[in-house]
Amino acid sequence: MSDSDKYPADSGRRRFVKGVVGGAALAGVGTTGAAAINSATTSPGAGGGPTQAYAIENTGGPAPRGMPVIPIEIDGEGFIKGVWPEIQTITQGGVEAQVAQTDDYKGTGVTYSQAWFQYCGVQSYEGMAPDFESDNYFRSDSGGYEWQQEVYSDGDRLNVNDFDDYESWGNGIGRAGLGKPATGTWRSEDTEDTMPIQVLRSSRIEEAAQDNDFLAAATDQGVIAWLNKCTHFCCVPGYKQAADAAKFNAEDGVYCQCHQSVYDPFSIVQTLFTALPRPEE
Repeated sequence: MSDSDKYPADSGRRRFVKGVVGGAALAGVGTTGAAAINSATTSPGAGGGPTQAYAIENTGGPAPRGMPVIPIEIDGEGFIKGVWPEIQTITQGGVEAQVAQTDDYKGTGVTYSQAWFQYCGVQSYEGMAPDFESDNYFRSDSGGYEWQQEVYSDGDRLNVNDFDDYESWGNGIGRAGLGKPATGTWRSEDTEDTMPIQVLRSSRIEEAAQDNDFLAAATDQGVIAWLNKCTHFCCVPGYKQAADAAKFNAEDGVYCQCHQSVYDPFSIVQTLFTALPRPEE
């Protein structure tokens, strides 16, 4: 793994305010530098280059930026799925390539793209192919939480009804009642490399979504999800999973035990970074 893969470049961060944070301001940041970055990352491969993404905020430790949000939907039976962007054909460097990108996600003006997840080697995963066949449901892994191990087996779909006690749940780490989490995978059926995700249902997300167009579109019933790959060294962090998190004031946040990076799942920010291109098919 190259250093550029382990340490994605970070060009800025903006905290969400009421309504949609406009992309125009960030779009003009570092135009010359962005052009240089783009030329360095678009060949070989597809879909790389400067990317604006929405992420849970990195608030401490060496991680250069937050971890990207995965917009979700909940079906009629309560099962939670990650929304995959629309498949498009683009011309990049004179070559046509498929990418997954929704230009105006649910009318928010936000461009939601698979490029949000193209870092830490994930860009080479089979599930990152735009046309990879998946139902996009979040599936439980071995379970980072006792409640999850009691309710699910590996591969079971996560269901919002199993989070009903989210306003009181606790596991002895930090404050109880902030939200109920689960860990799992996404777009990883029958693949060698699995995309780790974390789901959290919280009344704080419900409240924030009332005043934020993108958060309202990307969450449902207080459920938020993100790609659970630390942007520092590609480890898998956890929300209320590590007993030593309190040493770093991270007992109520998402904490990476590898190098003590901390993320705030209740603060959704806009980041500008260099997405790595997918390998040529």
